[in-house]
Amino acid sequence: MVDRVAEQIVALKDEDWAIREDAARLLGQLKDPRAVTPLVSLLRDEDRSVREAAVDALRAIGEPAVEALGACLTESQLAVQEAASAILATIADERVVTPLLSALRSNDWIVRMHAAQALGRVKSADTVDALIPLLQDKVKAVREEAATALAAVGDAAIPFLVQALKHDDWLVRLHAVESLGKARSPRAVDPLLSVLFNDRDSAVREDAVRALGEIGDAKAIDHLYVAMREPGLRTVAVEALGRIGNPYAVPVLIDVVTGAIPPESTRAAVGCGEQWNEELITQGAAVRALGQIGDDRAIPTLVAALNPTHTRAEAAASLAKFGSKVVPVLIPLLNDSPDENLRFHVRETLTLVGWRPRQISVSRL
Repeated sequence: MVDRVAEQIVALKDEDWAIREDAARLLGQLKDPRAVTPLVSLLRDEDRSVREAAVDALRAIGEPAVEALGACLTESQLAVQEAASAILATIADERVVTPLLSALRSNDWIVRMHAAQALGRVKSADTVDALIPLLQDKVKAVREEAATALAAVGDAAIPFLVQALKHDDWLVRLHAVESLGKARSPRAVDPLLSVLFNDRDSAVREDAVRALGEIGDAKAIDHLYVAMREPGLRTVAVEALGRIGNPYAVPVLIDVVTGAIPPESTRAAVGCGEQWNEELITQGAAVRALGQIGDDRAIPTLVAALNPTHTRAEAAASLAKFGSKVVPVLIPLLNDSPDENLRFHVRETLTLVGWRPRQISVSRL
């Protein structure tokens, strides 16, 4: 009986790069652990297509390749380190924590980035001390992956991230805020509220609002109302209320949509022309937020929001989330409105909720 794996392993040494590439791809499909060492050797191949085929194959083989790839992180060739760390970013486990921690100190930012990704996959509390310094890495992609990895670690990372909120470097504070949002721990709410009202950097405070929305704790709602008074935070605060999804916020969001309680001041929206300002953008955000919350009290306001052109598309999309219950209030608009564009959006909404022409007679509604 022919041993297909052994046959393809031999083909990995062929002089023809196309044969080596095909052999690597087939070994990836076969997923036999015997192919790990020969495929790792192919990470040094002179042909890029062959190297990429070896990367795909090792990733497909998965767990049996982890330790061999961990050993590659100390290779003299940076290209091998980069390839190994990229694969480990998707298959790493506890066995390679030590080499990955060393890789975080690599001079190659690609290796640092993938090592952080891999450690985020492992989710070990033992990695927090090494990941925190990467929040001030000179490369944005590395900082972002470190923040994501710390969020994945979860509760063990929270005290370190909270401490990072006091760092002198605003970028460290920014990524710590982002990480706390991704971690979605209620323990982060109070520290983030402190950042919201006390941090000296507007970008950090803005991201604190977003993080509070990601966490979704209703404790933040009243504080977000306060943040809405500040023009630069008003829109993101409304978006955060939508992500929290608590019906408690519905009356305030309705007031934003209707303009019942306008802000004391607003600014022109950058790049949108003189007729646009931040409050118009905020009204659109409030319409989307009402759709996210899904409270029936919002339906009349959303129907009314179909009229202004700046909220029409958002209102149609939000109404679709309420399902068939919006059909009775939309049919009259479809039949009677002289605005062709409005009728188009109403028709799209009705289609999304399952209504079809003549399917439901008006007399039955």
